[in-house]
Amino acid sequence: MKRSLYSVAAVLVLAIAGGAFYWSAANQAAPQSTFVLLDGSTKTTADLKGKVTLVNFWATSCVTCVAEMPKVIATYDKYKTQGFDTLAVAMSYDPPSYVVNYTETRKLPFKVAIDNTGTVAKAWGDVQLTPTTYLVNKRGEIVKRYVGEPNFAELHRLIEKLLAEA
Repeated sequence: MKRSLYSVAAVLVLAIAGGAFYWSAANQAAPQSTFVLLDGSTKTTADLKGKVTLVNFWATSCVTCVAEMPKVIATYDKYKTQGFDTLAVAMSYDPPSYVVNYTETRKLPFKVAIDNTGTVAKAWGDVQLTPTTYLVNKRGEIVKRYVGEPNFAELHRLIEKLLAEA
């Protein structure tokens, strides 16, 4: 029994270390949330409707998050004129000054929110591992969740499919 438990744990660790794994939410409605943006304004889950949106939970201390950010930016730049948006949500443990500095020095072109209380991460499936990324369709439904860096070629194909939907 103990050996089998270790085997399962080892497989999970390897899956995470080896790349992103995803969970299909079968188009579950995105949780009602209020995102507090760096400029002090707010955005709600309802504001996501009408666009295909990538909601990326990240932290400045997360090596994988920092490594994938240029690809997140490139994805945003590639599809932003076609009805695509990105919202980066910094984790509650990330010092706000670090998030602001990272956002400004890397010139992040999309909205960045700070989840000071952890309420947003809790609502979105109790996100604890970063990066965790959700792809939300135009109807405000979660289509896919990635834990770890997504396969960006596959992500782009899915974004194109969702952008083509009415």
